[in-house]
Amino acid sequence: MVAPGIGRLAQSAVYRAGSFGRRPAVPTDGTRLEEAAERVMSRRGFAYVAGSAGGEATARANRAAFERWRVLPRMLVDTAERDLSVELFGRRHPSPLLVSPIGVLSAAHPDADLAVARAARGQGVTPVLSTQASVPMETVAAELGGHGFWYQLYWSNDDDLAASLVRRAEACGAEVLVVTLDTGYLGWRPRDLDLGHLPFARGEGIAQYTSDPVFRRLVAERVAAAADGPEEPQPRPTPAAVRTLLAMSRNHPGTTRENLTSPVPRAAVETFLEVFSRPSLTWADLPRLRELTSLPVVLKGVLDPDDAARALDAGVDGLWVSNHGGRQVDRSVGALDALPGVVEAVRSRGSAMPVVLDSGVRSGADAFVALALGATAVGIGRPHVYGLALAGEEGVAEVLRNVAAELDLTMALTGCPTLAEVTSDRLVAAP
Repeated sequence: MVAPGIGRLAQSAVYRAGSFGRRPAVPTDGTRLEEAAERVMSRRGFAYVAGSAGGEATARANRAAFERWRVLPRMLVDTAERDLSVELFGRRHPSPLLVSPIGVLSAAHPDADLAVARAARGQGVTPVLSTQASVPMETVAAELGGHGFWYQLYWSNDDDLAASLVRRAEACGAEVLVVTLDTGYLGWRPRDLDLGHLPFARGEGIAQYTSDPVFRRLVAERVAAAADGPEEPQPRPTPAAVRTLLAMSRNHPGTTRENLTSPVPRAAVETFLEVFSRPSLTWADLPRLRELTSLPVVLKGVLDPDDAARALDAGVDGLWVSNHGGRQVDRSVGALDALPGVVEAVRSRGSAMPVVLDSGVRSGADAFVALALGATAVGIGRPHVYGLALAGEEGVAEVLRNVAAELDLTMALTGCPTLAEVTSDRLVAAP
Protein backbone atom coordinates (compact mmCIF):
# COMPACT_ATOMS: atom_id res chain seq x y z
CA MET A 1 0.00 0.00 0.00
CA VAL A 2 1.43 3.37 -1.04
CA ALA A 3 1.84 5.84 1.82
CA PRO A 4 0.04 9.15 1.22
CA GLY A 5 2.22 12.22 0.77
CA ILE A 6 2.08 15.30 2.96
CA GLY A 7 -0.42 16.91 0.57
CA ARG A 8 -3.10 14.28 1.11
CA LEU A 9 -2.29 13.96 4.80
CA ALA A 10 -2.70 17.71 5.34
CA GLN A 11 -5.93 17.82 3.35
CA SER A 12 -7.36 14.85 5.24
CA ALA A 13 -6.46 16.38 8.60
CA VAL A 14 -8.22 19.65 7.73
CA TYR A 15 -11.35 18.01 6.34
CA ARG A 16 -11.54 15.50 9.18
CA ALA A 17 -11.32 18.29 11.75
CA GLY A 18 -13.90 20.22 9.75
CA SER A 19 -16.41 17.41 10.15
CA PHE A 20 -16.24 18.07 13.89
CA GLY A 21 -16.67 21.81 13.42
CA ARG A 22 -13.00 22.78 13.72
CA ARG A 23 -11.36 25.03 11.18
CA PRO A 24 -7.62 25.59 10.58
CA ALA A 25 -5.84 27.82 13.08
CA VAL A 26 -4.58 29.96 10.20
CA PRO A 27 -5.99 30.69 6.71
CA THR A 28 -4.56 28.42 4.03
CA ASP A 29 -4.45 31.26 1.48
CA GLY A 30 -1.48 33.62 1.69
CA THR A 31 -3.44 36.84 1.16
CA ARG A 32 -6.03 36.03 3.78
CA LEU A 33 -3.25 34.91 6.12
CA GLU A 34 -1.68 38.38 6.03
CA GLU A 35 -5.04 40.10 6.47
CA ALA A 36 -5.86 37.93 9.48
CA ALA A 37 -2.46 38.63 11.07
CA GLU A 38 -2.94 42.38 10.68
CA ARG A 39 -6.13 42.16 12.72
CA VAL A 40 -4.39 40.60 15.71
CA MET A 41 -0.96 42.28 15.65
CA SER A 42 -0.16 45.67 17.11
CA ARG A 43 0.05 48.51 14.63
CA ARG A 44 3.79 48.82 15.21
CA GLY A 45 4.41 45.08 15.08
CA PHE A 46 2.55 44.59 11.82
CA ALA A 47 4.22 47.63 10.24
CA TYR A 48 7.64 46.23 11.09
CA VAL A 49 6.92 42.76 9.69
CA ALA A 50 4.82 43.67 6.65
CA GLY A 51 6.51 46.93 5.67
CA SER A 52 9.01 47.31 2.85
CA ALA A 53 11.29 50.04 1.55
CA GLY A 54 9.99 53.26 0.03
CA GLY A 55 6.79 52.93 -1.95
CA GLU A 56 7.10 49.13 -1.61
CA ALA A 57 7.64 48.67 -5.34
CA THR A 58 10.15 45.89 -4.65
CA ALA A 59 7.64 43.95 -2.55
CA ARG A 60 5.18 44.20 -5.43
CA ALA A 61 7.91 43.20 -7.89
CA ASN A 62 8.54 40.05 -5.86
CA ARG A 63 4.94 39.00 -6.26
CA ALA A 64 4.71 40.15 -9.90
CA ALA A 65 7.71 37.95 -10.72
CA PHE A 66 5.74 34.86 -9.72
CA GLU A 67 2.71 36.05 -11.69
CA ARG A 68 4.79 36.00 -14.87
CA TRP A 69 4.97 32.20 -14.87
CA ARG A 70 2.42 29.46 -15.48
CA VAL A 71 2.85 25.77 -14.63
CA LEU A 72 2.57 23.27 -17.49
CA PRO A 73 1.34 19.88 -16.14
CA ARG A 74 2.26 16.59 -17.81
CA MET A 75 -0.17 13.67 -17.74
CA LEU A 76 0.02 9.88 -17.31
CA VAL A 77 3.05 9.98 -15.05
CA ASP A 78 3.17 7.69 -12.03
CA THR A 79 3.16 10.08 -9.07
CA ALA A 80 1.71 7.68 -6.51
CA GLU A 81 4.82 8.37 -4.41
CA ARG A 82 6.66 11.67 -4.22
CA ASP A 83 10.06 12.50 -2.80
CA LEU A 84 10.45 16.12 -1.74
CA SER A 85 13.79 15.59 -0.04
CA VAL A 86 16.95 17.48 -0.96
CA GLU A 87 20.56 17.29 0.20
CA LEU A 88 22.05 20.50 1.56
CA PHE A 89 25.61 20.61 2.85
CA GLY A 90 25.84 16.92 3.59
CA ARG A 91 22.44 16.42 5.24
CA ARG A 92 19.25 15.14 3.65
CA HIS A 93 16.33 17.49 4.32
CA PRO A 94 12.75 16.12 4.13
CA SER A 95 11.72 19.04 1.92
CA PRO A 96 13.35 21.97 0.11
CA LEU A 97 11.81 24.45 2.55
CA LEU A 98 13.72 26.58 5.06
CA VAL A 99 12.41 29.01 7.67
CA SER A 100 13.94 32.33 6.60
CA PRO A 101 15.59 34.39 9.34
CA ILE A 102 13.32 37.17 10.63
CA GLY A 103 14.10 39.30 13.65
CA VAL A 104 11.99 40.74 16.44
CA LEU A 105 9.59 37.79 16.49
CA SER A 106 8.39 39.02 19.88
CA ALA A 107 6.43 41.61 17.89
CA ALA A 108 4.23 38.73 16.72
CA HIS A 109 4.03 36.47 19.77
CA PRO A 110 5.63 36.31 23.23
CA ASP A 111 7.03 32.81 22.54
CA ALA A 112 8.87 34.33 19.56
CA ASP A 113 11.84 32.30 18.31
CA LEU A 114 11.07 29.37 20.61
CA ALA A 115 7.64 28.81 19.06
CA VAL A 116 9.12 28.98 15.56
CA ALA A 117 11.85 26.52 16.51
CA ARG A 118 9.36 24.03 17.95
CA ALA A 119 7.11 24.30 14.90
CA ALA A 120 10.02 23.89 12.48
CA ARG A 121 11.26 20.85 14.38
CA GLY A 122 7.80 19.30 14.30
CA GLN A 123 7.49 19.83 10.55
CA GLY A 124 11.01 18.67 9.74
CA VAL A 125 11.95 22.09 8.35
CA THR A 126 15.32 23.67 9.07
CA PRO A 127 15.07 27.10 10.73
CA VAL A 128 17.63 29.84 10.10
CA LEU A 129 18.14 31.71 13.38
CA SER A 130 18.40 35.47 13.09
CA THR A 131 21.03 37.71 14.64
CA GLN A 132 18.11 40.02 15.51
CA ALA A 133 16.36 37.34 17.54
CA SER A 134 14.26 37.89 20.64
CA VAL A 135 15.79 34.80 22.29
CA PRO A 136 19.52 33.90 22.53
CA MET A 137 20.70 31.26 20.08
CA GLU A 138 21.79 28.88 22.85
CA THR A 139 18.26 28.81 24.28
CA VAL A 140 16.73 28.17 20.86
CA ALA A 141 19.30 25.47 20.06
CA ALA A 142 18.42 23.70 23.32
CA GLU A 143 14.73 23.89 22.37
CA LEU A 144 15.52 22.31 19.00
CA GLY A 145 17.09 19.38 20.81
CA GLY A 146 19.49 18.36 18.06
CA HIS A 147 17.22 19.21 15.12
CA GLY A 148 19.40 20.97 12.56
CA PHE A 149 19.51 24.75 12.21
CA TRP A 150 21.46 27.43 10.38
CA TYR A 151 22.62 30.76 11.80
CA GLN A 152 22.26 34.09 9.99
CA LEU A 153 24.92 36.71 10.72
CA TYR A 154 24.77 40.48 10.40
CA TRP A 155 28.45 41.34 10.21
CA SER A 156 29.02 43.93 12.96
CA ASN A 157 31.47 46.78 12.59
CA ASP A 158 33.18 45.36 15.67
CA ASP A 159 35.26 42.40 14.48
CA ASP A 160 35.49 40.85 17.95
CA LEU A 161 31.72 40.88 18.25
CA ALA A 162 31.25 39.29 14.82
CA ALA A 163 33.77 36.60 15.72
CA SER A 164 32.04 35.95 19.03
CA LEU A 165 28.64 35.49 17.36
CA VAL A 166 30.14 33.03 14.88
CA ARG A 167 31.90 31.06 17.62
CA ARG A 168 28.68 30.84 19.64
CA ALA A 169 26.74 29.62 16.60
CA GLU A 170 29.31 26.89 16.01
CA ALA A 171 29.36 25.91 19.68
CA CYS A 172 25.59 25.44 19.91
CA GLY A 173 25.35 23.30 16.79
CA ALA A 174 24.69 25.50 13.76
CA GLU A 175 25.20 23.57 10.52
CA VAL A 176 25.60 26.52 8.14
CA LEU A 177 26.52 30.20 8.49
CA VAL A 178 24.38 32.57 6.40
CA VAL A 179 25.89 36.04 6.02
CA THR A 180 23.39 38.75 5.08
CA LEU A 181 25.00 41.30 2.75
CA ASP A 182 22.25 43.84 2.05
CA THR A 183 21.99 45.61 5.40
CA GLY A 184 24.96 47.96 5.54
CA TYR A 185 22.27 50.50 6.41
CA LEU A 186 18.60 50.12 7.24
CA GLY A 187 16.42 50.75 4.20
CA TRP A 188 13.99 53.69 4.08
CA ARG A 189 10.84 52.09 5.55
CA PRO A 190 7.92 54.53 5.66
CA ARG A 191 5.61 52.32 7.70
CA ASP A 192 8.11 52.31 10.57
CA LEU A 193 9.23 55.89 10.01
CA ASP A 194 5.70 57.28 10.10
CA LEU A 195 5.19 55.60 13.48
CA GLY A 196 8.62 56.71 14.69
CA HIS A 197 9.21 53.09 15.61
CA LEU A 198 12.47 51.15 15.55
CA PRO A 199 12.11 48.07 17.75
CA PHE A 200 15.85 47.90 18.48
CA ALA A 201 15.67 51.35 20.08
CA ARG A 202 13.31 49.80 22.64
CA GLY A 203 15.61 46.86 23.29
CA GLU A 204 13.58 44.45 21.17
CA GLY A 205 15.30 41.95 18.91
CA ILE A 206 18.79 42.32 20.39
CA ALA A 207 18.92 39.17 22.55
CA GLN A 208 21.87 37.75 20.59
CA TYR A 209 23.81 40.85 21.59
CA THR A 210 22.81 41.20 25.24
CA SER A 211 23.73 37.53 25.72
CA ASP A 212 27.14 37.96 24.09
CA PRO A 213 30.29 38.40 26.24
CA VAL A 214 31.98 40.77 23.78
CA PHE A 215 28.87 42.94 23.50
CA ARG A 216 28.46 43.03 27.28
CA ARG A 217 32.06 44.21 27.56
CA LEU A 218 31.38 47.01 25.09
CA VAL A 219 28.32 48.02 27.09
CA ALA A 220 30.26 48.00 30.36
CA GLU A 221 32.93 50.22 28.80
CA ARG A 222 30.24 52.67 27.68
CA VAL A 223 28.69 52.78 31.15
CA ALA A 224 32.09 53.33 32.77
CA ALA A 225 32.98 56.11 30.32
CA ALA A 226 29.67 57.85 31.00
CA ALA A 227 30.24 57.64 34.76
CA ASP A 228 33.72 59.19 34.46
CA GLY A 229 32.62 61.97 32.13
CA PRO A 230 30.73 65.19 32.81
CA GLU A 231 27.10 64.76 33.74
CA GLU A 232 24.88 65.46 30.76
CA PRO A 233 21.69 67.48 31.18
CA GLN A 234 18.63 65.24 31.02
CA PRO A 235 15.61 66.36 29.01
CA ARG A 236 12.28 66.54 30.77
CA PRO A 237 10.70 63.07 30.59
CA THR A 238 7.67 62.61 28.40
CA PRO A 239 5.12 59.76 28.52
CA ALA A 240 6.65 58.32 25.34
CA ALA A 241 10.14 58.41 26.87
CA VAL A 242 8.87 56.64 29.97
CA ARG A 243 7.27 53.93 27.82
CA THR A 244 10.52 53.48 25.93
CA LEU A 245 12.45 53.16 29.20
CA LEU A 246 9.97 50.55 30.40
CA ALA A 247 10.33 48.62 27.14
CA MET A 248 14.13 48.67 27.40
CA SER A 249 13.92 47.44 30.99
CA ARG A 250 11.52 44.61 30.15
CA ASN A 251 13.51 43.44 27.13
CA HIS A 252 16.92 43.48 28.82
CA PRO A 253 18.10 40.42 30.76
CA GLY A 254 17.33 40.62 34.46
CA THR A 255 14.36 41.96 36.37
CA THR A 256 12.43 44.96 35.13
CA ARG A 257 12.67 46.62 38.56
CA GLU A 258 16.47 46.43 38.67
CA ASN A 259 16.78 47.48 35.02
CA LEU A 260 14.67 50.60 35.57
CA THR A 261 17.34 52.08 37.82
CA SER A 262 20.32 50.74 35.86
CA PRO A 263 22.15 52.57 33.05
CA VAL A 264 22.90 49.24 31.34
CA PRO A 265 19.69 48.69 29.27
CA ARG A 266 19.95 52.12 27.68
CA ALA A 267 23.69 51.69 27.12
CA ALA A 268 22.99 48.32 25.48
CA VAL A 269 20.59 49.92 23.01
CA GLU A 270 23.02 52.74 22.24
CA THR A 271 25.88 50.27 21.77
CA PHE A 272 23.80 48.08 19.48
CA LEU A 273 22.87 51.05 17.28
CA GLU A 274 26.58 51.82 16.92
CA VAL A 275 27.86 48.32 16.15
CA PHE A 276 24.95 46.70 14.26
CA SER A 277 26.20 46.98 10.68
CA ARG A 278 29.42 47.36 8.75
CA PRO A 279 28.92 49.47 5.60
CA SER A 280 32.62 49.10 4.73
CA LEU A 281 32.29 45.33 4.24
CA THR A 282 33.86 44.18 0.95
CA TRP A 283 34.93 41.01 -0.81
CA ALA A 284 38.33 41.44 0.79
CA ASP A 285 36.79 40.67 4.20
CA LEU A 286 35.53 37.20 3.26
CA PRO A 287 38.86 35.42 3.92
CA ARG A 288 38.63 36.57 7.55
CA LEU A 289 35.30 34.78 7.82
CA ARG A 290 36.95 31.60 6.59
CA GLU A 291 39.48 31.99 9.40
CA LEU A 292 36.68 32.26 11.96
CA THR A 293 34.66 29.17 11.09
CA SER A 294 34.73 25.75 9.49
CA LEU A 295 30.99 25.93 8.78
CA PRO A 296 29.73 26.16 5.20
CA VAL A 297 29.22 29.84 4.32
CA VAL A 298 26.19 31.06 2.36
CA LEU A 299 26.00 34.66 1.13
CA LYS A 300 22.48 36.08 1.39
CA GLY A 301 21.28 39.01 -0.74
CA VAL A 302 23.00 38.14 -4.04
CA LEU A 303 20.98 39.32 -7.06
CA ASP A 304 23.58 40.07 -9.76
CA PRO A 305 25.20 37.24 -11.78
CA ASP A 306 28.56 39.01 -11.56
CA ASP A 307 28.34 38.92 -7.76
CA ALA A 308 27.46 35.23 -7.99
CA ALA A 309 30.57 34.59 -10.07
CA ARG A 310 32.70 36.57 -7.66
CA ALA A 311 31.29 34.57 -4.74
CA LEU A 312 32.39 31.40 -6.53
CA ASP A 313 35.88 32.84 -6.90
CA ALA A 314 35.87 33.67 -3.18
CA GLY A 315 35.18 30.03 -2.37
CA VAL A 316 31.86 30.39 -0.57
CA ASP A 317 29.65 27.33 -0.26
CA GLY A 318 26.23 28.64 -1.26
CA LEU A 319 24.20 31.63 -2.39
CA TRP A 320 20.87 32.99 -1.21
CA VAL A 321 18.99 35.04 -3.79
CA SER A 322 16.97 37.59 -1.83
CA ASN A 323 16.12 41.28 -1.73
CA HIS A 324 15.24 41.08 1.97
CA GLY A 325 11.57 40.77 1.12
CA GLY A 326 11.66 44.22 -0.44
CA ARG A 327 12.71 45.84 2.85
CA GLN A 328 16.02 47.41 1.81
CA VAL A 329 15.98 48.94 -1.69
CA ASP A 330 12.81 50.29 -3.27
CA ARG A 331 12.40 49.50 -6.99
CA SER A 332 14.93 46.70 -6.77
CA VAL A 333 14.73 43.74 -9.11
CA GLY A 334 12.34 41.00 -7.94
CA ALA A 335 14.23 38.12 -6.35
CA LEU A 336 12.61 35.52 -8.59
CA ASP A 337 13.49 37.61 -11.65
CA ALA A 338 17.13 37.55 -10.53
CA LEU A 339 17.19 33.83 -9.78
CA PRO A 340 17.78 32.40 -13.29
CA GLY A 341 20.77 34.68 -13.92
CA VAL A 342 22.39 33.75 -10.62
CA VAL A 343 21.77 30.04 -11.20
CA GLU A 344 23.24 30.28 -14.71
CA ALA A 345 26.33 32.08 -13.40
CA VAL A 346 26.88 29.27 -10.91
CA ARG A 347 26.05 26.27 -13.10
CA SER A 348 27.97 27.59 -16.14
CA ARG A 349 31.10 27.37 -14.01
CA GLY A 350 30.38 23.71 -13.28
CA SER A 351 29.44 24.37 -9.67
CA ALA A 352 26.68 22.45 -7.91
CA MET A 353 26.60 24.80 -4.92
CA PRO A 354 23.11 25.27 -3.41
CA VAL A 355 21.16 28.38 -4.42
CA VAL A 356 18.37 29.38 -2.02
CA LEU A 357 15.53 31.75 -2.94
CA ASP A 358 13.29 33.83 -0.72
CA SER A 359 11.30 37.09 -1.05
CA GLY A 360 7.71 36.95 -2.21
CA VAL A 361 7.09 33.25 -1.58
CA ARG A 362 3.55 32.79 -0.30
CA SER A 363 2.55 29.25 -1.26
CA GLY A 364 3.61 25.79 -2.33
CA ALA A 365 2.89 26.76 -5.93
CA ASP A 366 5.34 29.66 -5.55
CA ALA A 367 7.93 27.26 -4.18
CA PHE A 368 7.38 24.99 -7.20
CA VAL A 369 8.07 27.89 -9.59
CA ALA A 370 11.23 28.87 -7.72
CA LEU A 371 12.50 25.29 -7.78
CA ALA A 372 11.69 25.01 -11.48
CA LEU A 373 13.77 28.12 -12.15
CA GLY A 374 16.78 26.58 -10.45
CA ALA A 375 16.49 27.14 -6.72
CA THR A 376 17.81 24.30 -4.59
CA ALA A 377 15.75 25.35 -1.58
CA VAL A 378 13.13 27.97 -0.78
CA GLY A 379 12.89 30.18 2.31
CA ILE A 380 9.51 30.94 3.91
CA GLY A 381 9.59 34.42 5.44
CA ARG A 382 6.63 36.61 6.39
CA PRO A 383 3.99 33.83 6.18
CA HIS A 384 5.47 31.97 9.14
CA VAL A 385 5.47 35.18 11.18
CA TYR A 386 1.79 35.72 10.37
CA GLY A 387 1.10 32.17 11.51
CA LEU A 388 3.03 32.91 14.71
CA ALA A 389 0.92 36.01 15.36
CA LEU A 390 -2.33 34.14 14.85
CA ALA A 391 -1.70 30.92 16.76
CA GLY A 392 1.85 30.72 18.11
CA GLU A 393 3.64 27.44 17.54
CA GLU A 394 0.54 25.82 16.05
CA GLY A 395 0.16 28.67 13.58
CA VAL A 396 3.76 28.41 12.38
CA ALA A 397 3.44 24.64 12.07
CA GLU A 398 0.30 24.96 9.98
CA VAL A 399 1.87 27.52 7.64
CA LEU A 400 4.90 25.30 7.04
CA ARG A 401 2.70 22.23 6.64
CA ASN A 402 0.40 24.02 4.20
CA VAL A 403 3.25 25.22 1.97
CA ALA A 404 4.80 21.74 1.90
CA ALA A 405 1.40 20.15 1.25
CA GLU A 406 0.64 22.41 -1.69
CA LEU A 407 4.12 21.85 -3.11
CA ASP A 408 3.60 18.09 -2.81
CA LEU A 409 0.22 18.21 -4.54
CA THR A 410 1.54 20.54 -7.26
CA MET A 411 4.31 18.07 -7.99
CA ALA A 412 1.83 15.19 -8.05
CA LEU A 413 -0.61 16.97 -10.34
CA THR A 414 2.08 18.10 -12.79
CA GLY A 415 3.83 14.75 -13.16
CA CYS A 416 6.85 15.36 -10.94
CA PRO A 417 7.48 12.50 -8.51
CA THR A 418 10.81 14.01 -7.38
CA LEU A 419 12.43 17.42 -7.30
CA ALA A 420 14.68 16.35 -10.18
CA GLU A 421 11.63 16.59 -12.47
CA VAL A 422 10.79 20.13 -11.30
CA THR A 423 12.61 21.99 -14.07
CA SER A 424 12.03 25.02 -16.28
CA ASP A 425 10.33 22.68 -18.82
CA ARG A 426 7.37 22.70 -16.43
CA LEU A 427 6.89 26.45 -16.83
CA VAL A 428 5.66 28.76 -19.57
CA ALA A 429 5.66 32.53 -19.57
CA ALA A 430 2.30 34.08 -18.77
CA PRO A 431 0.58 35.76 -21.73
